[in-house]
Amino acid sequence: MLIELLSVAEMAEADRRTIAAGTPGLTLMDRAGVAVADAAARRFPLATPGLVVCGPGNNGGDGFVAARLLAQRGYPMRLILLGPRERLTGDAAESAARFRGEIEPPEVFDGVRAGFIVDALFGAGLDRPIEGAAADLIARINGAGVPVVAVDLPSGINGDTGQVMGVAVRAVETVTFCRRKPGHLLLPGRIQCGRVRVADIGITDETVTAVGPSLYANGPALWGDRFFVPTLIDHKYVRGHAVLVSGPRGRTGAIRMAARAALRAGAGLVTVASPLDALDENAGVLTAVMVRPVAGAAALSDLIADERFRAVGLGPALGTGPEAAALVDAALASGRAVVLDADALTLFSGRAGDLAHRIKAQPARLVVITPHEGEFARLFLGDPLKHGPKLDRARRAAARLGAVVVLKGGDSVIAAPDGRAAITENAPPWLATAGSGDVLAGIATAMLCQGMPAFEAACAATWLHGESGREAGPGLIAEDLPEALPRVTRALYEQLDVDLLTGWRTPPGE
Repeated sequence: MLIELLSVAEMAEADRRTIAAGTPGLTLMDRAGVAVADAAARRFPLATPGLVVCGPGNNGGDGFVAARLLAQRGYPMRLILLGPRERLTGDAAESAARFRGEIEPPEVFDGVRAGFIVDALFGAGLDRPIEGAAADLIARINGAGVPVVAVDLPSGINGDTGQVMGVAVRAVETVTFCRRKPGHLLLPGRIQCGRVRVADIGITDETVTAVGPSLYANGPALWGDRFFVPTLIDHKYVRGHAVLVSGPRGRTGAIRMAARAALRAGAGLVTVASPLDALDENAGVLTAVMVRPVAGAAALSDLIADERFRAVGLGPALGTGPEAAALVDAALASGRAVVLDADALTLFSGRAGDLAHRIKAQPARLVVITPHEGEFARLFLGDPLKHGPKLDRARRAAARLGAVVVLKGGDSVIAAPDGRAAITENAPPWLATAGSGDVLAGIATAMLCQGMPAFEAACAATWLHGESGREAGPGLIAEDLPEALPRVTRALYEQLDVDLLTGWRTPPGE
């Protein structure tokens, strides 16, 4: 599976290296055009009239190739070029010269006569808002009411951020090359792309590695080799003992969901550290999850001083007063892996520097924070860091805090302090429901508890969370997510070639 995501600059560098190694740019363009023509041919019957809309750059050159090949295959094709033909240069000009059909101006656009449209206006490298004649042409493409196949990215989508640059094409399918770009996964770009196909145009895996990407599509191929799988010789303490810290009486449901999720996600034991006033409330509901009375921060410190406790999760309905702040301090000072969510982040509203100081003093330096956009904005209140594209914000926050950041949403971004990042694409829309984030915090605590490194633990937790949402289906409530985890984990084990009876993994290559 191709898990690397290439930024616009990285893709340009991969192109440059490939051409420097002896593959002509025109050959790459021809291969790209073949991939686009093949995608259209798979989707539309032979008699379907097609319209290719080309821009003045290499994306337009790909479109000229696709139009020529589709016409050769028998499709009735028309081609519109934005701007004068004389502005075409290099490989794009050569591809236009090889196209034998009429090249029409945008003024004659009539999408209603087409059975499909190929959008070859602008590719991933677009760096300014679209306006004027180009914006009008995109509006007419969208208004034509026919399916669109986009070349590289729907025109108007920023390849690095997924943002709409003024106006953007809505495609049913997008054909990109070598690797996907961030804009294919980040919202709203992912919605505009439709189905994304990655075409091999001859850029080698070695070239991609040499470019040095540090962004990935989140999935088992990224972290599966670090995912803990218990074997027959293991006992529950091998899988770790997690502590989830409860809020006060009347606010305990969130942490109980997190605790159950941690147990379902593989922690060997889970204990809810409960304030005295909520002890009966927690103990009266929990069964497999244990409950321990904890009367404040000092008592929490004493509890987790036991080395059998490997990870602490806190924040869901914890409260935002001094007592809650002291509990966060105790967790961070413990040397245990820590997950901070919800109130544990709101406590530091406008004081990200204070949180960074505490995290960087944390002995284990294994901290994962899981803010949604509102919590992120509060944490960085008054700080320019809270502005800008999602991927950039998550990366800068991780570097600033010294923690792995899971910036949640339909396109959750996981970022590590060292610059690595991943984008999650498996979260269904119905996962956005009350308590869903609490469950994610519990799963992340379980991943850390089982010994996964912080970045891989956060990636695995976010992916498992999304898969549980898909498994539970529309109408889910947060309580459904932990119950879906066993089925999701079983499928993951099968994907990782794990023997379900012994826990042994099949060695690579066998």
